[in-house]
Amino acid sequence: MKVGAIIDVNSRIGKEQRAAMEIAAQNFNNNSKNHELSLYFQDSRKERATSSVSAAKQLIEEEKVEVIVGMETWQEAALVGKVGNQSQVPVISLVGPSITPPLMQLRWPFSISMANDASAEINCIVDLVCAYNWQKVIVIYEDDYGGDLGALALLNEALQNIGSEIEYRLVLPPYSSLSDPKGFVQEELKKLSSVQSRAFIVLRSSLPMVTHLFGEAKKQKLLERDSAWIITESITSLLDSLDISVISSMKGTIGLKTYYSESTASYKGFRNQFKRNFVEHNPGEHNLKPGLNALRAYDSIRAITQAIEKMASNFSGKMLMENILSANFDGLSGEVSFKEGKLLHNPIFRIVNVVDNEDQERGQENGIYKELDYWMPEFGFSEYLLTEKDNMESRRGAVCKSSQGLAGSVVWPGNLVNRKPLGWAMPTSDKPLRIAVPISTQFKKFVVVNESNKYSNEGYNGFCIEVFRKVIDLLKSNYNYQYKFEALNVSAYNDLIEGIYNKTYDAIVGDVTILAERLNYAEFTQPYTESGLSLVVPKPQESALIFMKPFTWEMWVATGAILVYTMFIVWFLEHEKNVEFKQFGTSLFFTISSLFFTHKEKINSNITKVVVMMWLLVVFILTASYTASLSSILTVRQLEPTTNIKWLQRNGQKVGCGDVFVCSYLENVLGFKKENIVPDIRDEEDYLRRFKDNSIAAAFLEVPYEKVFLNKYCKGYTTTPRTYRFGGLAFAFQKGSPIARIVSKAILELSENGTIRELERNWLTPSGECSSTGTTNNETESLTLKSFWVIYLLSGATSTICVLLALIHPQKKNQPHQQANGGNQTLKTTFPLVKIEIPEQIRDDT
Repeated sequence: MKVGAIIDVNSRIGKEQRAAMEIAAQNFNNNSKNHELSLYFQDSRKERATSSVSAAKQLIEEEKVEVIVGMETWQEAALVGKVGNQSQVPVISLVGPSITPPLMQLRWPFSISMANDASAEINCIVDLVCAYNWQKVIVIYEDDYGGDLGALALLNEALQNIGSEIEYRLVLPPYSSLSDPKGFVQEELKKLSSVQSRAFIVLRSSLPMVTHLFGEAKKQKLLERDSAWIITESITSLLDSLDISVISSMKGTIGLKTYYSESTASYKGFRNQFKRNFVEHNPGEHNLKPGLNALRAYDSIRAITQAIEKMASNFSGKMLMENILSANFDGLSGEVSFKEGKLLHNPIFRIVNVVDNEDQERGQENGIYKELDYWMPEFGFSEYLLTEKDNMESRRGAVCKSSQGLAGSVVWPGNLVNRKPLGWAMPTSDKPLRIAVPISTQFKKFVVVNESNKYSNEGYNGFCIEVFRKVIDLLKSNYNYQYKFEALNVSAYNDLIEGIYNKTYDAIVGDVTILAERLNYAEFTQPYTESGLSLVVPKPQESALIFMKPFTWEMWVATGAILVYTMFIVWFLEHEKNVEFKQFGTSLFFTISSLFFTHKEKINSNITKVVVMMWLLVVFILTASYTASLSSILTVRQLEPTTNIKWLQRNGQKVGCGDVFVCSYLENVLGFKKENIVPDIRDEEDYLRRFKDNSIAAAFLEVPYEKVFLNKYCKGYTTTPRTYRFGGLAFAFQKGSPIARIVSKAILELSENGTIRELERNWLTPSGECSSTGTTNNETESLTLKSFWVIYLLSGATSTICVLLALIHPQKKNQPHQQANGGNQTLKTTFPLVKIEIPEQIRDDT
């Protein structure tokens, strides 16, 4: 049995593969009595994939090989697979495609992939990114290394599914094409100084390129605190072969390493054989430990030998292919079984942390790396190997199952061990946070800038500035943020958002409102104060005729008319037979007095009684309605102003606004006409001036501004209930910045311990500016004389006039005239309106 192998005999991977294949062939030949396996090696030059095709044709045509094994890139494997199809020679590739091509077995019926595609490895990387909440990453990729960019496409899509993105792609040409690889890498890494992300993923790279990459990255301080580096299996599997100086520059890096058991007897036996064979053929190599590439090469030969033993001496290539595909055994690299021309089982990864000898764990074979958690497609990260039998919820295809990160103790770049790295360029004294501060705020209490000292952080003050300083003080124990305020005079706050979107500034500290549109361009923190839209209007003037308001003028006229009419009817029905109603004034007094108390005059006519009963019913309804209406009017005046949005729109009143987005909201959402909106009101004094000169009937202010305005001018202005809410005032950072998340947590802590509430009282609503807050409180306002002085004036004037008339025109008393006709008769003296009866006893005495 002749087996051809196409490998790069000069690379570390090729050397391991050759040693493993020779051991597998030797073991088979020593134990088999009926078959003998011969190996024929051809050198592949990966920079020219066509050489692999020539090597395959040479092996088939000249050496008459019946199986071809090897290839380090999928590009080579696909080309050699076509040669295998034409010659019906099985081809076992030791590398898999990043994305499994559709109909792979139909396109390459004689090809078998001894490796998995990149989907599991990409999911593991994305789980790491998600667990540590790195929203932006930098991907480093050696172009044309294998000619397969499918892994990059998979990574980009998977990152988008968790809300992260690739901020920068650092594409390196093939190492062999560079005359000065060190200088080239140095210049490329300098471009990252303008990139904020510090979460690096080295997706594909040759070993020589990795050496220069990490060496230069270390010199340019890209492996400092809060940076994170992830390397894939193709690099991690060769860590044992790297020089200690390279390992030192990679300290803190996280690597993915396909898990395989090193405790089995078969592995231990193979490892001993590998050491003897490898040192014999490669005396200059110091690392004698077999890697995954060696194990897969050994298992591929074993799959071939098992297929040979199942067949007779004469067999076809198709029969051999079918027997290889039917393999099912526990190999050194893991379980070996195939489906549709590729390995059936997804790999399990072991997460490793690159350290140096000083960080060597007790019992670790060497100080190059330490093993941390396992990663399994079904469960995500775990400290222990899990199976389906374990009582643990399966991932069911979800990503980011483990949100707490790795359970093992990780040494990150810069010897960061006490917390998770942010994966972001952190501010330093040489490169502090560039913070834009708006000085064109409408209300100066939010941001105060001392023009003479604006180039120093000490020249900035105000509510927003103080909240930010409290946040920085709270974070000092874990983060030492260096920052520099820069005053900006902008006409619209969207210009500030543009400043951090184009990375001119790192953050904005000021009275910036969270809006849905702004979320597309900036990362906002948790709001440190609420926001919404309030309608501020002047308080209604006290009316001296407020007691007239319960009834309309039509009601007052109708009430007066029915009063006069009822008075006339009563007089008409009673004056002829009832001496008490002889005078018309008696009927007037009778009718009016029934509004307030029961009359004493007697009514003789039943018809009159019906009229009076109906009048009393009207009186009852009128007095009850009047009382209820007046009470309601006085109550509503305290609860809310009479001016509201519908009234303003119906009457075409002018309304004022300061912020561009508020004016746009009035027009597009609330439906105000553009000509009725007065924009660009500069500050609180401008609001006050426009109210006084009647330029506006109302002003729409955000809630924080409303608090400041009413706290100062509460006696003259009031507000409606806040029914239109916004996102609140917050600090803004560059999109994807993890600092926003840290600051958000600090803001919540300051809110919970009452610090922000105290700052609001001190800066926005200090006591003493106004005796009340301007809004409705729980105490009912007392009615003032302004509302009822007309009634008091009428009553007093009426009484005064009557007294004056009595003094000017005294009544003339009639002399009593006695009647001599009987003791029981009475002496009657008649005054104009009053009849007086003198008893007989008093008359006799006189």
